[in-house]
Order: sequence, then C-alpha cells, then structure tokens
Amino acid sequence: MTAHSTSIAKGPAQLSATAGALAAIAGFWREFLRAAFNPYHPEQHYMRGPGPAWRAKHGTNVNP
Repeated sequence: MTAHSTSIAKGPAQLSATAGALAAIAGFWREFLRAAFNPYHPEQHYMRGPGPAWRAKHGTNVNP
C-alpha cells in the first residue's frame, strides 16, 4: 500500500490572504450596519434660519 500525501492544508500566504479578505468583509459589514442603524441624523434637525414664530415676535422688517 502506497502512502499518498495530498495535503489540503493551506500555506501561510494563503491563510494570510484569506484572513485579510475576511477581515475586510467583516469591516465593511460592521461599518454598514453602524451607519444604517445610527439613530443620530443631524440633517433632520438642521435649522436654516429664523422661523415664523421668530418673525411674528420680531416683525418682518428685521434684517438677519
């Protein structure tokens, strides 16, 4: 009986490349989920200037 040595183990370079690719994919999904479920959206609270209540109180002839 002849011993046939077929190794399915990967070399260090292949393991490093695989680990790097998996780390990149994991990093992408981590950042994606963090951004997708972030409850803070400052653009929803952005004030563009005095509103109607300010104009009613101060009059319409006031320069900004």
